[in-house]
Amino acid sequence: MDSWSDYYNRRVTNHQTTILEEQCLYDHLLSCVRAETPEDLLNRFQALFISANGYCDHQVWLALKKIVESPYVEKDFKFILNRSSHIFINHWLMQPKLHGSIPELVALFDRIPSTQGRSRTTQRLRELLQTFRQTEQYLALKRLAQVVGQNPDWSNNSQKSLGSLIRRYPCLYNYNLLTTDSTDEQRRTVRQIKRHVQRQFDRDLARYATFKLLESRVLEGAGALVEPIPQNQRSPKNPTLLSDRHLDRALQQFGGKVDGSNTYRDLAQRFLTYSRQTECYRDFKNDLYDYLVSSIDSKYGKSQFNQRLYNHLQEILPAHDHQQLNDILLIGTCCKLLNFLVVENGQSPNHAVFVDLTGNLGITTTIGLLLKIVLICRKVKPYLEKQFSVLFKHYEACTRESVTWLIDSLENLNVALSINFGTLSL
Repeated sequence: MDSWSDYYNRRVTNHQTTILEEQCLYDHLLSCVRAETPEDLLNRFQALFISANGYCDHQVWLALKKIVESPYVEKDFKFILNRSSHIFINHWLMQPKLHGSIPELVALFDRIPSTQGRSRTTQRLRELLQTFRQTEQYLALKRLAQVVGQNPDWSNNSQKSLGSLIRRYPCLYNYNLLTTDSTDEQRRTVRQIKRHVQRQFDRDLARYATFKLLESRVLEGAGALVEPIPQNQRSPKNPTLLSDRHLDRALQQFGGKVDGSNTYRDLAQRFLTYSRQTECYRDFKNDLYDYLVSSIDSKYGKSQFNQRLYNHLQEILPAHDHQQLNDILLIGTCCKLLNFLVVENGQSPNHAVFVDLTGNLGITTTIGLLLKIVLICRKVKPYLEKQFSVLFKHYEACTRESVTWLIDSLENLNVALSINFGTLSL
């Protein structure tokens, strides 16, 4: 198996592996990153891995040569090269002024020579580099480069890829910027970046929502009580890729009264209070069905969807139907519901139900349905983010114009999570 656990176990248990050579390589790169400029480090990375026609430090070159000749290199090299790249990247991430060097490093992988290598080691390295470009480790590096790029491009360029928008969606970072072999340091760094981007979005959305609220009060005739908005006070920029009209609807949907008197949070709290009285898990699933279908247009629901949802709920953990509800059953139920409503899993990214829901109910209502689930079980919020990460990875090479439904879904998800899990209060 080509997995991180296999790589780790080989390094621990098999004395024929190249542990010493790997450590020699990492120690060398660590010593360089502490002393050299980004430009020097980029040149060094280019010479060692990309050009690969020998290296100024002969001991390091011999270590890399032995790694390349290892019988496990086909499976291990992606982990070794990923860690080598992150020795530089982690250092640059700590200094915002150096963030621009990260896309430059990732761009080096686009410059792998197509000519025959002068030595067997050089040729083998070039083959391994080409293979690396097909791995999840490389894709995660590319996404990170998009996130920390100095000038993100949100222009309405429909021919750009979905992947170029990754910075906009901090809810995807944990599953799109990290891989199984990511170090604790990388995970901490990604959490910090995620926190920074999320807070900025929360602030921008709060400014926009506050202005819109003030504007609506004036327009509704409260002018006698509320001072008019100064002419020179410009409306804050819409922080989403949604139109103003669609953003206003999302703000009302996810933060306002959805049934005339209750917000989504109110409905979730009432459901949780009521469900504590249910005698068994089977009764809870029936109550959960009623809670969910109340948000679904009756015409669409009665045509087929409601029955499919009911059947799916009945098939979830039936062996526990006569037990009392507990946290494990609640989490398991919500995860399986998200599999049904969004996407089955990364290996089988079937998302026909989600596409059907967005096409018939509308994207905002569909995201609201998912929000109802995570509000009754906040522990599954990371699982919902993982589900959307699967969709993002599946479509990230597609042009924006071909996946507008997914972009609008992610933008609505951003708003829903910011209102209900972030710092924004409406």
